[in-house]
Amino acid sequence: MKRLFNIVLASATVLMLFAGCSKKEGGDRENILKIYNWADYIDEDVLAEFPAWYKEQTGEDVKIIYQLFDINEIMLAKIERGHEDFDVVCPSDYIIERMLRNDLLLPIDRDFGSTPNYIDGNLSPYIVDCFNKIDGNGKNANDYSVGYMWGTTGIMYNTKHVTREEASTWDVLRNPKFAGKIFIKDAFRDVYGPVLIYLKQKELAEGKITLDELMYDSSDESIALVENYLKDAKQYIAGWEADFGKEMMTKEKADINLTWSGDAVWAIEEAAGVGVSLDYVVPKEGSNVWFDGWVIPKYAKNPKAAKYFINYLCRPDIAVRNMDAIGYVSAIGTPEVLAERTDEQYEPINVSYFFGEGADSVRINPVQYPSAEVIARCAMMHDSGDRTEQLLEMWSRVKGDNMNTWVILVCAAALVGLIALAFTRKRGNKRKKSKRNRR
Repeated sequence: MKRLFNIVLASATVLMLFAGCSKKEGGDRENILKIYNWADYIDEDVLAEFPAWYKEQTGEDVKIIYQLFDINEIMLAKIERGHEDFDVVCPSDYIIERMLRNDLLLPIDRDFGSTPNYIDGNLSPYIVDCFNKIDGNGKNANDYSVGYMWGTTGIMYNTKHVTREEASTWDVLRNPKFAGKIFIKDAFRDVYGPVLIYLKQKELAEGKITLDELMYDSSDESIALVENYLKDAKQYIAGWEADFGKEMMTKEKADINLTWSGDAVWAIEEAAGVGVSLDYVVPKEGSNVWFDGWVIPKYAKNPKAAKYFINYLCRPDIAVRNMDAIGYVSAIGTPEVLAERTDEQYEPINVSYFFGEGADSVRINPVQYPSAEVIARCAMMHDSGDRTEQLLEMWSRVKGDNMNTWVILVCAAALVGLIALAFTRKRGNKRKKSKRNRR
């Protein structure tokens, strides 16, 4: 997910599609598919069309219970501690790793009868290779999970105020030129990895450690290095954001945002519509790549419908529709997807790592599909296990005393605004609230 968070929707919200799940109407558990997913992370029509497709393939009816979560750990706790009987869920890479280690997943059977196996033939070889690197204590993640969406962490910047060269290093986060105009994603994993890569450039260049090995490093020494860097940088940082950073960028209230590529795609498009020029770059030192994937939890009651649902989402046409709806990039790497994503407005880049031979010079959005050169300096994050608490404590310390001048000014401005609002309401005027378009 990296994946799209929606904190407005409660994680306990349940949407009942195809109403009438009572026993009288065939609502027995074997005819119900319980899906647990991020908010705004699937085309609603794709979801609604699945029962009819499933009926065509199997001759069986299925009704969907669709539930939303906004934090990986909430989803995990419901399964691990609550033994919730979700049939298919969509965790992020490090949670897939943790679920494998804790024996919380069922293998995904590839026997679909007369229905084609869309999974194994359509997944990008790059995605398969990355999932091979998930540490499942001897279990291959590709047997227990199927990639859904993926992306990078990088720097989104306003081209009017920031050059590409300035944005192409993680040290831009402590560039005094942009003081008070920098927002950082409030996601410690997505910040810790890139900053550690930046700080370990010498060791990487000398071959003392590989990028993949570094993504496992949560030692006290490395945590201290990252903490010191972030504390040095925070005098220039306007704030830590869970979701509003892209809006700050489109409204030109920020010049730099450490964010996910999917958010950048949304913001760049929105900003262009109001005459604001934004761009996105993965810094030269390197970064992390993230993945979300579908899994069948240990306590699932309908693994058959679950595996068919995962297979259905791997159809190229379905993958394209989901990408169009949510703005992120599918793990499916077929010629059909490549043809749909090709756009003459972009310069040719090498994306053969994702689409295979013949895709070494393709006009495609480099924010969505980084070039092979960019991918070579990126690596996948891993679960930090029992070191997670130390990382969270570091993150809390970094953010805890971030009462810099900019924040104080914002608080003062907010107070003035509240006073003004009180007078305005006395005069009977009404304010209009803007509604953010989410993908």
